Amino acid sequence: MKLFETTVSDFTDNFYHEKLLKKRGFSYICGTDEVGRGPLAGPVVAAAVILPADCTTELFTDSKKTTEAQRRQILDYLNSIDAPSGIGILSPSEVDRHNIHQASLLAMKQSIEKLAAAFRLPDFILVDGKYSVPLSIPQESLIKGDSRSASIGAASILAKVTRDTIMAKLHDKYPIYNFLANKGYPTQEHRAALKRHGPCPEHRRSFKGVLSDEKESTP
Repeated sequence: MKLFETTVSDFTDNFYHEKLLKKRGFSYICGTDEVGRGPLAGPVVAAAVILPADCTTELFTDSKKTTEAQRRQILDYLNSIDAPSGIGILSPSEVDRHNIHQASLLAMKQSIEKLAAAFRLPDFILVDGKYSVPLSIPQESLIKGDSRSASIGAASILAKVTRDTIMAKLHDKYPIYNFLANKGYPTQEHRAALKRHGPCPEHRRSFKGVLSDEKESTP
């Protein structure tokens, strides 16, 4: 049985789940999310964030609904309030080895473990999506959680900024793919560059469109 029942307030207050959990005795509530499931290149990156008890801002939401400038401002705010956080990164080769679904969950697990090492282990985890993180900690998975939970939204933004920074550095190393613009996603320009030059070490070889048709598979 799921812990939360959807109510109107669930969609109007992005601290609804955190407030309910605190009423039930949980003090260190962690939100976790990942970015980079769809790209042909680059890592999958996850973040875990615990928002301070007195944090009530509505800034935190799905990173896809914010601009780059807004995400930078929100990250500055997270740093200003000393929100404990952790980052998990799985390389393209690890994505190929585990498959993207498992790699995403492992990245979230890693981000929570990094948070625990720097701060403390959370006593509850709010996870974006419909799958659980492989940790023996009480948790709840929320579909579209990055829009419904402030903690998950904060993690979404931190993960997005982190991955975009990584892709900007990879652009400097492999400018022919224009990772700065496409972030590794399968744009027309990116696919054309792959056909022309073939993949680089940062491409996911298990993804359709990276290798020749006879070698590729759909993730």
